[in-house]
Amino acid sequence: MPRYVIDTNVLLVCVSNKSSLHWIYSSFRTGAYELCVTTEILAEYAEILERHMGPVVSRDVLNSLTTRHNLIEIEPTYRFNLLNDPDDNKFVDCAIAANAVCIVSHDRDFLPLRSIEFPKVVVVDTVKFNELLSAQTIQQKGEDN
Repeated sequence: MPRYVIDTNVLLVCVSNKSSLHWIYSSFRTGAYELCVTTEILAEYAEILERHMGPVVSRDVLNSLTTRHNLIEIEPTYRFNLLNDPDDNKFVDCAIAANAVCIVSHDRDFLPLRSIEFPKVVVVDTVKFNELLSAQTIQQKGEDN
């Protein structure tokens, strides 16, 4: 199953069932992909969700994430520090350690990764992520037949 890292800005907008991006959260909950996180990423998720949506939503979302078999907890052994922002570097380190397909984000601070050859970390927006998941679903259906 493909592994992905979801930036906090995407998680924040996809948890509401009223969001046009709710499919990202729903797809995770139905096991369509593996979500890779570190302890630091989970802490940031909790902090930002609580700040924007309140402690109850934060607790419920974190519980929903951490009780799924397709949540993969990663402990990077090396800090690459490829970006200027330490808050963004934790997502990069997680993606590298997890051998993730990509990071899903709308944060422009990840753009410098495009010019870094090694280690190669791909960052996609939610439109491209939807295309990746759709292609994966089509491939899986073909393999099932």
